[in-house]
Amino acid sequence: MIEIKEAKTPKALKAFVKFPFSLYKGNPYWIPPIINDELETFNKDKNPAFTSADAQFFLAFKNGKIVGRVAAIINHIEIKDQQVKKMRFGWFDFIDDLAISKLLLDKVDKIGKENGLEYMEGPVGFSNLDKVGVLVEGFDHIGTMITWYNHPYYQKHFEAHGFVKEKEYLENKFKFAAADPKLFTKANQLIQRRYGVRPMNFTKSSEIMPWADKMFDLFNESYAKLSSFVKITDVQKAYFKEKYIKFINPEFIKFVVDKEDNIIAFAIVMPSFSKALQKANGKLFPFGAFHLLRAKKKSKDVIFYLIGIHPEYQNKGVTAVIFNEFYHTFKKRGVENCIRTPELEENTAIRQMWKHFNPVTHKRRRTYRKSL
Repeated sequence: MIEIKEAKTPKALKAFVKFPFSLYKGNPYWIPPIINDELETFNKDKNPAFTSADAQFFLAFKNGKIVGRVAAIINHIEIKDQQVKKMRFGWFDFIDDLAISKLLLDKVDKIGKENGLEYMEGPVGFSNLDKVGVLVEGFDHIGTMITWYNHPYYQKHFEAHGFVKEKEYLENKFKFAAADPKLFTKANQLIQRRYGVRPMNFTKSSEIMPWADKMFDLFNESYAKLSSFVKITDVQKAYFKEKYIKFINPEFIKFVVDKEDNIIAFAIVMPSFSKALQKANGKLFPFGAFHLLRAKKKSKDVIFYLIGIHPEYQNKGVTAVIFNEFYHTFKKRGVENCIRTPELEENTAIRQMWKHFNPVTHKRRRTYRKSL
């Protein structure tokens, strides 16, 4: 017998967070989250996403054992301001049993209909800075801390339940050795002279903080036209500054500013924490924090997390300034592999930006939708 129960208590939410640890036990490609961080994400008093969103969390039980989970999310900015009548769902995991995945999705379906929404889409999170998409190719590549990993059978379940592909995301990587400086060194100098812009580099997190709000404003401007975009609110900016900026090596954050010191482009790169998180296995203590700190300083793999360019400067070669700065930073640190986060297949501008680095698409992921 299968039962679906809402996870409301701290104990139930912890079980919700820990379910993938059993589902993917022994899998060399799955990256476990830090349990306390994940619990904070679902805490209405700590995650500012709840100021503009509602969420319910459900667990599936079979013979008393947890066999699946799903988060049902309503983003009010998306619905009221953008008039996108979408029911979101994410953190969707389950054993290979069609009855279980259907009952979980039925819960999401019911909430969507009760709120007068038109369709459901997932897996997605609260905002554009959350994880997105179900993996459909690249199961034999290690995940990252900012993507979900899943078993190959997930795609079969979506399609069996009448879902259709909504968005496709590509993940690419390239060897740092493929970054030929001749491709951007001269262009960097030309762009700086032509537009009167200059790069900004940092050595301390405290140097970045006064600029962080403007960086998030530029992020909102840069991605506003993409179909899936929901802007970051002021309260979310404060949360992300506190939670993430201090976690990133300040040398891996680059700005480009104009003559008036307005940010016209930025890029955030993170060291890969994948292997460190596997060693931590969900806990910072006693040794998890040590593994993460070591990765922050020593990792030879880096992840291009965010790049934002003001609409007025897009397609004007400003990325040459950013690439030039990262080239020197990566060379000094002995970086070997550059990994890009999921990028919408429709975002041709981003693919053009990377074409000279001989990128390889090693993963594909999708969101699926279904009418309500």
